[in-house]
Amino acid sequence: MMSLLGNILWLILGGIVTSLGYAIGGILLCLTIIGIPFGLAALQIAGAALLPFGKSISTKPSGQGCIPMGFNILWLVLFGWEIALAHIFSGFIFAITIIGLPFAKQHFKMIPVALFPFSYKLERT
Repeated sequence: MMSLLGNILWLILGGIVTSLGYAIGGILLCLTIIGIPFGLAALQIAGAALLPFGKSISTKPSGQGCIPMGFNILWLVLFGWEIALAHIFSGFIFAITIIGLPFAKQHFKMIPVALFPFSYKLERT
């Protein structure tokens, strides 16, 4: 019940904008052949960012090889650090008030996924 209430408030207080940003970026990346893996990662994050309450971060199975590591490095250099800074900034803004602390926690939870989407994922708990 609390995660449902948290997700509803999250959507009202900016979750739709966050998820929409990931979705638009993912769709634009999918328009190019080279950007498809990055676009699919962004679309997965968009789904997770839409309703983050009741989800936890987990690492993807190790031993995936050097391709996901290379994708993580490219993502980090091209997009990840900016997205992570946006989550940090939003988290600090929400953390100013006691009521905003659960939302700040969700933004801080998204930082590793925003930095390395090929290594982490948000999944239901």
